[in-house]
Amino acid sequence: MEAARATWTTTTLANVERTTRSPFHILVSCIISLRTKDEVTAEASRRLFSLAGTPEELAALPEETIARAIYPAGFYNTKARQLRQIARILVERHDGQVPTDEEALLALPGVGRKTMNLVLGLGFGIPAICVDTHVHRISNRLGLVATKTPEATERALREVLPNDLWIPINDLMVTFGQNQCHPTSPRCSTCPLDDLCERNGVTRCR
Repeated sequence: MEAARATWTTTTLANVERTTRSPFHILVSCIISLRTKDEVTAEASRRLFSLAGTPEELAALPEETIARAIYPAGFYNTKARQLRQIARILVERHDGQVPTDEEALLALPGVGRKTMNLVLGLGFGIPAICVDTHVHRISNRLGLVATKTPEATERALREVLPNDLWIPINDLMVTFGQNQCHPTSPRCSTCPLDDLCERNGVTRCR
């Protein structure tokens, strides 16, 4: 599977993590990425970071400037407001630093468990399982878990995955889901995991 993965495109957030270990950059890029294509997220993040690379600089930008920088990311006006609010909270309550406390992270505007776990894992190296639609779907399709919600999948994966896989599982499964194990008509005939997969929920494949 690793050999096949080398030929696949990888996620924007994984690339951000490889180029910078900045928890702030990862947090901002993750907010931008929600309901937005990877290539749009990458360009929007690049434009925004050229204007503001720190919480202090982002908090000082007008909301309209942030919105223009991240356009055409999905819900860019809402995200611009959230990003400015996040930056101000980091400056005013956390000395300009992204907190590692789960409750403090979840209190930030627009931050849910997916974003929180990505920031903890990619930004701080703290073992955390980020479950998005790809991880939820593929974990159930393979038969690793039998769950109905991403939250339940996260809890179940904590029981079956060793800690050293908690952080990389998201990038691995998202890349796998985007390039091989599609939501509909997955490429089962060329899948490196075909002999291990239970194909739960698969009605048509290639």
